[in-house]
Amino acid sequence: MADDREMPELAQPTVAVRSLVNAARELSARKSRELGVNGTDMAALSLLEQHGPMGPAELADSLGIRAASVTVLLDRLERAGHVERVRSSNDRRRIVVTTTESAHQATMRALLPTIQAIDAISRGLDERDQRVVRDFLGAVTGVLRGLPPAGDDPQHDQDE
Repeated sequence: MADDREMPELAQPTVAVRSLVNAARELSARKSRELGVNGTDMAALSLLEQHGPMGPAELADSLGIRAASVTVLLDRLERAGHVERVRSSNDRRRIVVTTTESAHQATMRALLPTIQAIDAISRGLDERDQRVVRDFLGAVTGVLRGLPPAGDDPQHDQDE
């Protein structure tokens, strides 16, 4: 009898994505140590760098943590000089979180070499291959975010 814990045989791209996800976790752990922050703090800084200023609730949602937890996280990052809470330029009643210039510079020093190396690999692909990779990774990213796989039509599935 087969062990229920065995992984089914997977397609090569699936194995490559699993390897990519694991490498991304390892990279995040290394860069967290370099910056002297924990993994959740590093994830928050990365989100703020990638998406720009966010409200605390939006940041909590993106990190998958409770509002009370994000308050503690922001207090810690603010004391360390990594983030600032400022009034939104669009709605002065709203507070948004932004990285400080020193945190931006440190994050860029930590991540930019990796980003540039990945970009160089991407630029080595012809246009068609870039589209295929972009579409594939976009679909995988959607699945990781909990979205239905591309091509799945819940309404169609109900009709069958």
